This record gives sequence, C-alpha cells and structure tokens, in this order.
Amino acid sequence: MDAERKKIYNRLRRIEGQIRGLQSMVERPEPCVDILTQLAAVTSAMKKTGIAVLRVNMKRCLNGAATKGRIRRDEFEAALTRYIDLS
Repeated sequence: MDAERKKIYNRLRRIEGQIRGLQSMVERPEPCVDILTQLAAVTSAMKKTGIAVLRVNMKRCLNGAATKGRIRRDEFEAALTRYIDLS
C-alpha cells in the first residue's frame, strides 16, 4: 500500500472509531447536543476523506480505468455527482 492510500486507510479507521463512539453515546444515552456534535465531526471527516480519495485517484479514475474499459467517464461523473450531492 502506498503512502497516500495508507493515509486514507488510517482516516477510515479513525472514522470507524468515531462511529463506535457514537453508538456508545446513543446506547448510554448522551445529551442530544453531544451526539449531534459528534455526528457533525464524522460527517466532516467523511467529506474530507472523499476529497482525499478523489485527489489521490483522479488521474487513475479518469484516464487509466477509462482507457481499459473498466469505467466509463459518464459513470464516474454520475458517482462524483452523487458524492457532491451528499455535501
């Protein structure tokens, strides 16, 4: 695994830990304000991770995979639109 992919993997592991923390907060139950604050933090972390994935893989996604017939540009654009619409 190259260094950039390792950073993305580590981000996802941290997010996984945040989600487990949220599950515990709901179980206890913690105040709504605290849960919403943590949900906002997880949402932000996911968005930043998505941007990192795009940045690291943009060239490969658009060029390499498209030329090998594994993905069509319109499929990539649709996936990108779905990601952006989540923001």
